This record gives sequence, C-alpha cells and structure tokens, in this order.
Amino acid sequence: MAAERLVVVGGDAAGMAAASRARRLRKPGELAITAFERGHFTSYSACGIPYWVGGEVDGPDALIARTAEQHRARDIDLRMRTEVTELDLDRGRVRTRELDNGGRESWTGFDKLVLATGARPLRPDLPGIDAPGVHGVQTLDDGRALLDTLDASSGRRAVVVGAGYIGVEMAEALIRRGYAVTVLERSSQPMSTLDPDMGALVHEAMCGMGIETVRGTTVTGVLTGTDGRARAVTTEDAEYPADVVVLGLGVRPETTLAAAAGLPLGESGGLLTDLAMRVRGQDHLWAGGDCVEVMDLVSGRTRHIALGTHANKHGQVIGANVAGGYATFPGVVGTAVSKVCDLEIARTGLLERQAHAAGRRFVTVTVEATNRAGYYPGARPMHVKMLAERRTGQLLGVQIVGREGAGKRVDIAAVALTAGMTVEQMTALDLGYAPPFSPVWDPVLVAARKAAAAVRDAGA
Repeated sequence: MAAERLVVVGGDAAGMAAASRARRLRKPGELAITAFERGHFTSYSACGIPYWVGGEVDGPDALIARTAEQHRARDIDLRMRTEVTELDLDRGRVRTRELDNGGRESWTGFDKLVLATGARPLRPDLPGIDAPGVHGVQTLDDGRALLDTLDASSGRRAVVVGAGYIGVEMAEALIRRGYAVTVLERSSQPMSTLDPDMGALVHEAMCGMGIETVRGTTVTGVLTGTDGRARAVTTEDAEYPADVVVLGLGVRPETTLAAAAGLPLGESGGLLTDLAMRVRGQDHLWAGGDCVEVMDLVSGRTRHIALGTHANKHGQVIGANVAGGYATFPGVVGTAVSKVCDLEIARTGLLERQAHAAGRRFVTVTVEATNRAGYYPGARPMHVKMLAERRTGQLLGVQIVGREGAGKRVDIAAVALTAGMTVEQMTALDLGYAPPFSPVWDPVLVAARKAAAAVRDAGA
C-alpha cells in the first residue's frame, strides 16, 4: 500500500514541529512528508534576532534549532527556497515555485496538509518605506540584512518606528551598538500591550537609558538622500535624522494562500481551527503557529498571538493528529515577557480595554514592592497591576514592570489564570521564599491580597 502524503507549508516552528512529531510516530513507508520553506533558514528563533543584532548572542547559526540537513536525515523531504503559491484543495495539491532555480513551477499532491505560513511584519504604505536602510526584523534574513547596514554605516543615528515588544528590544540592541536611538510611537505610551499607566513606567525607564521616545506621533514617510538610502523619518510635525530605520509595528497572520482558497479567517485575519488544530470545516487540513487565531481562555474569544512557544505546541498537537493520534491545544491566557536594558516587562490575561470589550466588570489594583527582602543587597522596586472580576474575584490579568526577577513572576499569574483561580485563592499560594529571592510576601501575592480586598469592598 502506498504511503500517505503529508505536505507542510512553512519550515519554521509550527511546521517543522508538526513534521518531526509525525515522523516520530509514523515510518517513511507509512507517511511520506514533504515540507516547503521559502527562506534560507529553518527551525530558528526569531525572538533571538534583537540579541544577535545587539551582540549578546552569536548568529545566525546559534539561533537555529535544527538545520535543513538534519531534518532531511530524518526522512523529511524539506525543500528550501521554495514558495507555495496556490492551494488546490479540491484536487489535493499545492503549486510551488523554486526561488533560486529560475522560478520553475510544479504541483505536489497531498493526502494531508499543514499550513504554518507564519506572520508578516506590518509595513505601512508610506513614501520611502521600502528604501535601503529601512528594515523589518521578522526572519534571520532580516537580521543579517540589518547587520550588513549597521556594519556599512558611518553614522550612528537610528530611528525605531513602534514601541511594542520588537521596538523596545531593537532600541536596546541599537543602544548596545553605540547608536543614538529615537523611538516613534503612535500611542500615548510605549508598550501598548500594557495598560497606559504601566506603559508610562516603561517610558520613564527608556528615557533614563538614553532612548528618546516620542509618543503620540504618526510617521508620515521616510526621506532619502542622493544615494537613495534612508536619511530621516518624518512625522506630522517633525523630522528625525536616521542612518538606519527599524520597523517594529507588529505582525499580522500570513494567510494570503488560505484566503484565496476560501478558508475561514477570524477578526485579525488568522485561520480558525478546532481544538485539534484542524482548520474548521476541513477534514485533512491543519494549521498552526503565527497564521492562526487561538482561544483566549480568559475572555472566551479567539485572538492572534504570535509567539514561538505557542507555535511549537501547535506543531506537536498537529503532528500527533496527522499521524493518526489525538491531541488538543485548549488555548492561551496571553502571557508575554520582554525587557529593555535591565527593565523587565511582563503581562498575562486581559488589559483593562480587553476586559471592557469582553463585557467583564472588574476592579484593578497596583502595588509597588521589591524583588527581594528590602534589607537584602540589590533589592529593587517592581510594580504589579492586577485585574479581578468584580463579582466573583476571579483573576483576569496581571502586568509587571521592574528590574531583576520581575518578569518571570508573571508565570505565577499565568498558572492561576489557567486554573481559573480567584485572587482570594491566590493569597494562599505556597510560593518559595528566601531573602535573596523575595520578600516574605511575594509582590504578586501582595497584589492578590489588595485585589481581594477591593473585590470585598466592591460587593459591600
């Protein structure tokens, strides 16, 4: 009997995790796996690009978890620099184009199909936005191109457009390379993934690190010099000189192929799947990674969250299912952590605006505590903001901004959210304590105590 044919579109985290898991479960004679990747690299950490650019880690090889050759050695037919241009779901085939072979096109048939097409960085349609010297940082190819520009530049002025996770991480990377950095942000505060009051703490810290942050401004274009390269970024009322421009405006699901094939998309444009990561309404088609929307376990709505942690889990679930088993991905609570220089930034669950949009009535509290016992050397302040449902006291969200030891404390809240705990229940959590690591009352528990009191007062 002929082997089943599995085709995977996309050779990074979700796609190759699915292919690898399926191969572990099914032999080549039972399941033939072909994967297509249009880039030069596979199975890599895009999250490590800012640290490669900043010189903290080597790259690109250090950021690659498994090479194309290693995948092929495991009987996965991985075809690099090959772009899938069309899905023919009725006939069970995909059209491909070889990017380094004169654009040769061909069709490949499948019995089962996995879409792991990732996300595309936002690049607004503005004058000069595609000029040399303007860079996104989505792929290792992007990181290499940016480093080439930095190495060739004689100037030391950088403009970062956008103050989200990528924007602040790239601002730090450029500061480390000796650049004078200006960050332009449309919102009133950096890090729109936080509430504005917590974003204000990030802004204050960025200014203290020498990063000029211009808030509430809209970029209108990129000016170029006589050589055609970027020389400045313009806004509605100012001009900011730049020898290099980095775009940190976020990403959107790359679902062009899916949309053309008539597959179901959510509000953000991401593919919609069931718990098994099977595309809704399809029997032999799965999708995972940055191209999908997943269930938010707190709000009960689907969301697009582009993170490698999710993508790898999606791939494991998909690989088990295409191999004939059964696995599920129940959803996320929206946990993310980042840093700019020594400031750690974390959130999980809902922001205030998201809680309002979900129709939840809630209380909020913010506490300032220290990462260690106050008398222990190196104790530094941290701010913890907590949202709890007004009626039940159920935890809805946590945001943390502080120095060493602040960021990973968000994992306490992530577990509590997943378990559906109330803030009152959280106050009894048996967390580890010693003066070098925490005060007697951990800052997260201090916030939980205050939130529990606010819930009681609200019900009075």
